[in-house]
Amino acid sequence: MEFGKSEWRTYEQGTGKEWLLTNGIGGFASSTVIGANTRRYHGLLIASLNPPVKRHLIISNLHESLIIDNETFNLHSFQTPGFTMKGFYHLQGFKKKYLPEFIYNAADVWIVKKIGMVYGQNTVVITYTVRGGSRHAKLNIVPLVNFRDYHNNSARCYMEFSHKVESGKVSLKPYHLDVDIDIYFSEGKFSSWENSWFFNMEYAREKDRGLHATEDHYMPGQLEIEILPYEIKRISIVATCEGKLCTCDGFTLVEEEENRLKSIAEAAGCDDDFMRHLVLAADSFIVHRNSTKAKTIVAGYPWFTDWGRDAMISFAGLTLTTGRYDDAREILCTFSKYVRNGLVPNMFPDEGQEPAYNSADASLWYFEAVNRFIGHTGDYGFVKEYIYAVLKSIIASYMNGTRFDIKMDDDGLIRAGNPNTQITWMDAKIGDYIATPRHGKPVEINALWYNALKVMEKMADKFGDSDEGLYRIVSEKIKKSFIKEFWYAEGGYLYDVIGETRDVSLRPNQLLALSLSYPLINGEKAKSILARVWSKLYTVYGLRTLSPDSPGYRGVYFGPQSERDLAYHQGTVWPWLTGPFVDSIANTYGLTENVRELIGHVLSRFKSHLFNDACIGFISEIFDGNDPQYPRGCIAQAWSVGEVLRTYWKYVYATQQHKEENNP
Repeated sequence: MEFGKSEWRTYEQGTGKEWLLTNGIGGFASSTVIGANTRRYHGLLIASLNPPVKRHLIISNLHESLIIDNETFNLHSFQTPGFTMKGFYHLQGFKKKYLPEFIYNAADVWIVKKIGMVYGQNTVVITYTVRGGSRHAKLNIVPLVNFRDYHNNSARCYMEFSHKVESGKVSLKPYHLDVDIDIYFSEGKFSSWENSWFFNMEYAREKDRGLHATEDHYMPGQLEIEILPYEIKRISIVATCEGKLCTCDGFTLVEEEENRLKSIAEAAGCDDDFMRHLVLAADSFIVHRNSTKAKTIVAGYPWFTDWGRDAMISFAGLTLTTGRYDDAREILCTFSKYVRNGLVPNMFPDEGQEPAYNSADASLWYFEAVNRFIGHTGDYGFVKEYIYAVLKSIIASYMNGTRFDIKMDDDGLIRAGNPNTQITWMDAKIGDYIATPRHGKPVEINALWYNALKVMEKMADKFGDSDEGLYRIVSEKIKKSFIKEFWYAEGGYLYDVIGETRDVSLRPNQLLALSLSYPLINGEKAKSILARVWSKLYTVYGLRTLSPDSPGYRGVYFGPQSERDLAYHQGTVWPWLTGPFVDSIANTYGLTENVRELIGHVLSRFKSHLFNDACIGFISEIFDGNDPQYPRGCIAQAWSVGEVLRTYWKYVYATQQHKEENNP
């Protein structure tokens, strides 16, 4: 992926593309392709102090300037209220194969800057390769330092630092906090500044979101590096809060990370560029969790932690498609350890408190994840030893009743929630107001419930468990009740929720009755559902959450949080729903050549977004329901990447490989 000056003729245009790096423990680095921070979540080092949570902004940016014959060329870009620094005028190119690379030119001096993170550490590396021109030059670099929770903005009045300069190193310490920040530099002289601050950095994206949009940063001083005529100089800066490092050679650290990422792509056997970048994106979401000493899945960057529902939906794409079976085992164990009252955690809070459990579907998605794991690995032994007892406890809890009014009714269907709770994936809440009320018998919860029982029936039979008969009898009852209760004959699709009334809203939730390992609906009813979904909900970036014909439809996700929450599941497009959509097509029509071509066409629409739009190399969380369908929400979402990766591999890539192997 490579871009030139035509992509940043203005500040607004240049800040429309972003990049992201992660470190495998929840920390990350992120900014725009012109290097200007436009979010509170942008920075060169957002450290995870209790992986994968307790994230803090440590290094906001490095402001570079080049001085040639007393003329200053600012290479950095930013906005403060009423002012724009246009260092991007000197940016000639941006590339990202494994790591972001920036190419600058001022007069006849060229600079190639590369950024990387050290895997498993809260450490960022910035390297510069400077090719001197015909005159003496000086490269000045000013670190912008902070120390605050990544969800907040900070100001001078809330921060105080001490710092000292040693040979090749600047050490900083925030007052009242037992954290050391070290900045190592391989070249130059560091001039210390006293009580120097950068005031009012403005974040345009936070302003768009109706949030506080300015921030101050501490500047400990300036690194000055002499560049002789025609000299080629290699400079590295390593910033960390890890204490002593094995090496401070930034070029070695960058090479090691590039080799790690290259090996991930090679291990997945990727020779398709789209597939390769999806596999690399998948790596960013698989992180270590301290509390379980095992892997988990971060739901999205920059602001989500690990969520149960998101992890289970993205699980197959991120771990099984990529051949990361050991990670898959760890992730299944991570969530099994936290099951309480038959509920898989909905989410793990940022500060490391006890998980929240307000989800009726995360536990049921867990069964689909386990079934897909068995399908890829055949490892029934692992499931029997570590997972099966937990699965049985979940089924028993749903049958007998558990928290949040989740309980099997006499007809075998699951009833869940009440007017004051939001426990399906459509969970936006503004104060006490539920934006998308779905208490009662939601269609996808019951499709997942049936699927879970069929998975258990298969495993009980495999393990010689006498409960196999119970699972079979209940699943048969569910199937009869489901078709009887949920079919909306007048509309030709399924009710979304059965409660005091029957909700006729046309939503994508019903696709789970067609798409899971054990579908409930097939034949003409399935074709009718797909026809309605295709005509009203499908877009090139996923499915709308509500038909535009509905009175509650909102086609633009923008503005203050209350406005955004009202649109979140009321028409906003979600890419992850493309997975159930194409699975439904395959299950309903069979995998003919025409169906494979159709699915390939649907999935290939994400290529331009992944390569050219929003966060380069990733897929956004959501899009507007209305054209021109701006990307919104998280710039990189696990289930968006996971479901596109899973289905692209299943229906497109694997088929292409099979054809090539049989037609050399």
